Parts: sequence; structure tokens; C-alpha cells
Amino acid sequence: MAVCARLCGVGPSRGCRRRQQRRGPAETAAADSEPDTDPEEERIEAGAAAVAGAPGGRGAGPQPPPRCSLLELPPELLVEIFASLPGTDLPSLAQVCTKFRRILHTDTIWRRRCREEYGVCENLRKLDITGVSCRDVYAKRINPRVKSGRFMKILPDYEHMEYRDVYTCLLHRYRHILGLWQPDIGPYGGLLNVVVDGLFIIGWMYLPPHDPHVDDPMRFKPLFRVHLMERKSATVECMYGHRGPHNGHIQIVKKDEFSTKCNQTDHHRMSGGRQEEFRTWLREEWGRTLEDIFHEHMQELILMKFIYTSQYDNCLTYRRIYLPPSHPDDLIRPGLFKGTYGSHGLEIVMLSFHGKRARGTKITGDPNIPAGQQTVEIDLRHRIQLPDVESLRSFSELSRLVLDVRERLRQEQQQQESGLEEGEAGGRQSPQEPQRGPAQPGAELPAEKVGEAGGAEAAGAQPGQGQPFVLPVGVSSRNEDYPRTCRMCFYGTGLIAGHGFTSPERTPGVFILFDEDRFGFIWLELKSFSLYSRVRAAFRNADAPSPQAFEDMLKNIQSLAS
Repeated sequence: MAVCARLCGVGPSRGCRRRQQRRGPAETAAADSEPDTDPEEERIEAGAAAVAGAPGGRGAGPQPPPRCSLLELPPELLVEIFASLPGTDLPSLAQVCTKFRRILHTDTIWRRRCREEYGVCENLRKLDITGVSCRDVYAKRINPRVKSGRFMKILPDYEHMEYRDVYTCLLHRYRHILGLWQPDIGPYGGLLNVVVDGLFIIGWMYLPPHDPHVDDPMRFKPLFRVHLMERKSATVECMYGHRGPHNGHIQIVKKDEFSTKCNQTDHHRMSGGRQEEFRTWLREEWGRTLEDIFHEHMQELILMKFIYTSQYDNCLTYRRIYLPPSHPDDLIRPGLFKGTYGSHGLEIVMLSFHGKRARGTKITGDPNIPAGQQTVEIDLRHRIQLPDVESLRSFSELSRLVLDVRERLRQEQQQQESGLEEGEAGGRQSPQEPQRGPAQPGAELPAEKVGEAGGAEAAGAQPGQGQPFVLPVGVSSRNEDYPRTCRMCFYGTGLIAGHGFTSPERTPGVFILFDEDRFGFIWLELKSFSLYSRVRAAFRNADAPSPQAFEDMLKNIQSLAS
């Protein structure tokens, strides 16, 4: 009984859960109908009060303030307290006593938990009053091309739904699929963002803008959604195709992995057959028709992608990805970027910083370099000082600068390896540090200058103005509207390979930082320039729990791509 007193604050009352467990159903029901008091408890409390108030008793001297039990607080205050607790703790709290269980049926508590934990802002009771009808929430937000009248028979009855059901049957049940994911679509990959959108959980597939408009905003389309029906059970619907939502299924395979399946694939087909499906896909994916694409190789790549990705329209597996952690000494804020990749179009790349190196990992890929591979790697220890604009127009001059840095890196690596061998042979003797020669003008700046705004000063420009930049003659670019000033440049390597990721190799290049949201990379061997622009979107539930978790995620997606 002492345990009951500490747990409930009132001692062995008739509403105590520990005593209810030893009663039969009839006794429990009778006890719940009686007040949560006990005559014996009242007699003991009255006696204690009399002793405390008697002259010469223990209460004669200064007494500590009386303890207040939670059960003595008014219900409205208990509602406010319970509403501030995590929703996962409320079921355990309901098992303490009958009064707590009754109070936890207050919908205000669960509405606040839905809002603070999952961002649900809709009021289930006032959707029509505020001018947002149930039909608008259900139909227009998801797929405005489908007439809202087709949804009349399957609209959820929000007027008789409680926030407790929304939290327990929808939000809490599917909380593990919220966040960023990469679909397993062979070399192409993808970016899926699962969010709580109103009273739904929706999986949005993020697509780059149409090539070559790298600065345009991202496009997105719904792949699936989960919502609550009148029977208080969540319903999964596939959104693929153009015939409206239809029956689907979600299975959480294991930690950080889940799969979706469509149970009505006939909704994906179009009346005009595969030809109509291809033309529709081409307009949505590339923003053009096949007649507009004159490059034969590009036509082959587009047709290959359509055939390959069409095989995954009924079942997909997703693996969780995290956004890279940010540090104050990073060159720029890491994150997701859209980049140009020649005939493959625009692709999504994740820029992350790892000490003195930066890496660009593909989130979407192509048959040459699949998703998950490190497309570029930047050595932040080796800054490249570009020549004046006229000299920069010469590709041979830029190539000379970059190859000089590569040779210096090779020599430093040889010195480190020889130093390690000498250290092992000499026992305690430490490896010899590589000797860095003086930085030659136009080649390289010391590593300690990386964080300084020396790019403008080194090139003779005024502070804050940046260094003039122009692409060398002969370097191709999908987007001619690139910035004409840059902050600084670094030596880097880019990954190239044949079709099917055959004979991959890293070739030298130049990383050009334009501003906080744009950078570029010149591939020397390909004589090609890629421009990258930041993805301007706020992603919830996408931060890595630890730096090590992010590193493990990178290794995982790279191993799957290999």
C-alpha cells in the first residue's frame, strides 16, 4: 500500500490500480463508480490533523508546509500539466488511477500533443467554420487535377473524430517513416520527404527543376498518403498515376527502412497505352516532348530511364538519409544542392564537410555514376588562386595550375609514406612531416588561409567584391547563366565512369565557390562545368542523431550503390 501512496498520492484508495488488479470485473466497476476516498484513510488524516493542532503536540513548533497531492489539484490544472508531457508518456500516466484516466480523455491534451510534436494545426471541429472544408483538406491539397466529387463517399468524418485517435492511430503509429528517404530505384535513386501535412501523412517525391534551370525551385509530387477514417484505423493509399488515390500498403521492414506496395496497379495505366504514358512522363520529368530533344544519345538515356523506373511503380523500398551536420568552421552551410550533369539532366547532390575535406554525394544518379557515390571531393587544404580573367580564358593555363597542385599532392603523399616507413624502422622515431615549399603565385595558398576571405584580396579585388570568374574557352556548360564572380577555389577530384559504372576513376578538377548557395566544378578531363544551386526547402525529422550516424549513413548508401 505504501507503493500505492507514493504513486497515486492518496494511499490505498478504491481507485488505485494495484488494488483493481486483484479484483474481479464486477468489483472493479463498483469501485470506479464510488469516490476515490477511503473511510480508513479519512480517519487517519483526521487524527493526524487533530494531533498536529493539539497544544504540546508535534504541531506545536514550526511545521513544514503541507504536501499537496496531484489529485488535489483542480482538473483544469491537471489538463494543463498533462498536455505538456510527451504523448508517449500519457498511456502510462493513465494507468496510475481512475481520475488520471478520466482526465486523459480530454481532447485538448491530445490536440496540443499533435500540434507540438507533429505540427498539426487543423481544428477538427471548425474546418468548415474557418473556410477550410474537409473536401479541400482531403482532395484539393493532394491532387487538384482530380474532381473533388470523386471523394464524397470516402471523406473521413472529422466531426466525430478525436485528436486522441489522430495521435495514437495515425501520427504515433507511423512516426518511424517521417523524414528523408532514398528510394531504391537502381542507379537513379531519388529523394522522398515524408511529412505530416494537415491531417495526413504524405510521402512527397522531390524532383529537380527542368534542365538546365538549376536555380528554379524543386518540383514534388505525392507518392502515397496515410489518413484516418471513421473506423479509427489508418488507411494507406497510393497516389501514383493519374486516376486518383487507390489502395496501397506500407510495411516497416526494419530500422531506417520501409517499403510501399500498390494493390491496384491498373490505376497506373493510361488508356493510350505505353506510348501515352511515356509522353506524359516526358513532359513531367523533362518539361518537353521527344521531338524537342535532337541529341540522339540524350534520347536513349531518357528512354532507358523511363523503362527502368516504370518497373518500380508498384513496389518500392526506401532507406533513411540524414542531412549533414553543420559546424561553425564549415566553408559554407552543408546541405542538398541541384547540379547539372550533361545529358543526364539535373541531379541532387548532398554537400558535407569532413575536417579538411568536403564531399558531394549523389542522392539521385544516372547509369554512369549511380546514386550514393561521391561525385566530387574537395581538398580544403589546397587553395587555388586563379589568374586574371584574360589568362583564365585559356584552358591550358587552368589545366597547368591544377596539375601542379596534383603533383604537389603526390609528392606530399610519397613523403608521408616514406616517413611512416622510417618511423616504423626507427621504433620511437616519429614520421617525417612533409616539407611544403613556398606558395607559388597562381598555384596554391597555405592551408591556414582557407578560412580567411583572402580570395578577393589574393586576386587583387576589393574586399567583399569577389574575384572575377569566367569559364575557359572549350569548357562546355549546360547553363551559361553562371555567376561571373567567385569567392575562392580549391583543388578537387571528380568521379567519372563508363556506362554501368564501369572503370570508375577520379580525375582532377577545380571547385569554385560562388556564394553561400552556389558552387561549381570544372572537370578537366571532360572539359565540362557543373553548376550547383542549393535546395531551398525546410526538412523536418531529417537531422542525424549523431555525427557517427551520418557517417554510417553515407557508408551505407555508398555500399549499396557499389
